[in-house]
Amino acid sequence: MRIWGKIWKDNHLLRDTVVENTTPATRTTKVLEALREICVEFDLSVPIWLDANIREFQRRARTRFSRDCFVEQIDFDYLELQVIEEDG
Repeated sequence: MRIWGKIWKDNHLLRDTVVENTTPATRTTKVLEALREICVEFDLSVPIWLDANIREFQRRARTRFSRDCFVEQIDFDYLELQVIEEDG
């Protein structure tokens, strides 16, 4: 599984990274681990999954974490998480 993490501000891509996980873990575990790795690379706290994030991710394999999802202040509009390749 490959997951793309992107930081956006004013409709401009500020930073991005791709995390790959080839372990036999569940999809949920892989997504959560990828989110942690992306946050470490971007020096962010791990955002909170709101119900809207979960629904959007289940439907589209993509979600945006806005300011409401972070405990601390952020200097960007949102962190986007997108699955670009499923195991297969």
